[in-house]
Amino acid sequence: MAKYLLDTNILLRGSDPDSSSHLLAIKAVSNLLKSGHDCYITSQVLIEFWVVATRPIEVNGLGWSVKQTSDEVNQLINRFSWIEETSEIFFYWHDLANTYNIKGKRTHDIRLIAVMKTQKLTHLLTFNPDDFIKIPDIQIIHPNEIVNI
Repeated sequence: MAKYLLDTNILLRGSDPDSSSHLLAIKAVSNLLKSGHDCYITSQVLIEFWVVATRPIEVNGLGWSVKQTSDEVNQLINRFSWIEETSEIFFYWHDLANTYNIKGKRTHDIRLIAVMKTQKLTHLLTFNPDDFIKIPDIQIIHPNEIVNI
């Protein structure tokens, strides 16, 4: 079975019942788990989750309190497998950033790929597959590819 890293947007939409993609996020993750796949999270996606969850609604955040956000992060930690981030990630990231000429905002996304490479994860579940460049041995999957609604 495949090992999936859950992107921040999957966690955010799955945690926000007001999101138009809430059900799709929930069904996609549920289908993966029911099919025997492993779903992972890492500190980077939880830090990004915190940023968006606590940001005001007026600037594209969820407007949650620190307590609500912390409670949700704890639930995510308890629900999904945890990837320990090691110093090796930096060297993978640095190599990928140079190899693929990564600039600006994509720097964060290529770091997720570096995390995946160090832990031998093969799939990334995301609502934004176009944010990620094609990397050998990494499959970028949109929830629609898993769920037929």
